[in-house]
Amino acid sequence: MNFFGYKRPDGKVGVRNHVLILPASVCASDTARIVASNVPGAITFNNQLGCSQVASDQQFTMDVLAGYAANPNVYATVIISLGCENCQMNLVVDAIKQRTNKPMAQFIIQENGGTITTIERATRAARKFVEEASLLKREEFPISELIIGTECGGSDPTSGLASNVLIGEMSDRMVDFGGTSILSETTELIGGEHILARRAKTPEVKARLLEIVHRYEKALQLVGEEVREGNPSPGNKAGGLTTLEEKSLGCIHKAGHREITEIYDYGKNVDKKGLVVMDTPGNDPSSVAGMVAGGAQIIVFSTGRGTPTGNPISPVIKITGNKITYANMIDNIDIDASPLIYGEKTLAELGDVLMQEVQDVANGKKTKAESLGYTEMAIARVCNFV
Repeated sequence: MNFFGYKRPDGKVGVRNHVLILPASVCASDTARIVASNVPGAITFNNQLGCSQVASDQQFTMDVLAGYAANPNVYATVIISLGCENCQMNLVVDAIKQRTNKPMAQFIIQENGGTITTIERATRAARKFVEEASLLKREEFPISELIIGTECGGSDPTSGLASNVLIGEMSDRMVDFGGTSILSETTELIGGEHILARRAKTPEVKARLLEIVHRYEKALQLVGEEVREGNPSPGNKAGGLTTLEEKSLGCIHKAGHREITEIYDYGKNVDKKGLVVMDTPGNDPSSVAGMVAGGAQIIVFSTGRGTPTGNPISPVIKITGNKITYANMIDNIDIDASPLIYGEKTLAELGDVLMQEVQDVANGKKTKAESLGYTEMAIARVCNFV
């Protein structure tokens, strides 16, 4: 199974050809937004962080910034910083260079005469990159070049019965093709981690999987909170999920049946093939951001209740196992998995449908979230601002 993508100088293959206007901090986000709005073909996002952060929080932010620039869907990056934030320009540039050798330009607002001058100079750089990117032609590559991130949000019982099971089928096929599938959402492994741990490739991977789950739960308890007070969400409960364990047993279906080859910290570069796990929050935009920073070119996202979530870098394919949700949110949902529940189609048949959708999106088909311009963005956090 093949697709047509863009070969990058670092050897990776993108399914989109973006020029990224990268705000190093919240203080550069509006400037980046204005620049991106001036240049068709450029993208950006609202970075609410990048300053007033403790070291561990700043590392999360740095990993996402570097990972976004390095994601294969990005041709080139224009970095904009204020100049006095924690995520200093030199730190961001160095972090990106450790991951990729793609084209890059940088502008510091405090050193470029303020906002208007920075916008002018950054806009010119972005336009030059877009012109260069437009000369690239798609080439044929095996689907093993893809990293697929998997996510579930607004879950209900149909998620565990159909849509997550279908994603698991896709995950198995991706692994069998030699590609990579990422399972995320550490809080939604709680109660099911022992089942996943049996599939670890090595004792070290097993121990690491259990460690990230228990660490996450203990981190909340350190500040007097309990994960079960916020998860399942009110929407999950209204849909019929009553406990976190029920939610987790549905969530882990996204991992299919293959062995787990590696565990990655949030936003780190995914460099192993097969089924891997990334330590992310259950919060959808920040979980997706971590996987995209890890290199995922496509996200496959199940939702029982329905959600419009997208991403600025990677296309997000939406699946629901709830036929009522599909009818109500057809503007947002790409694939209806409910025929699996009603016996109208087999898992293998729906697996063919989903794999065809993945191939089509890799070839350039826009997902519904892309068509709507949805680019929600968040980054995981450890603690309050300093």
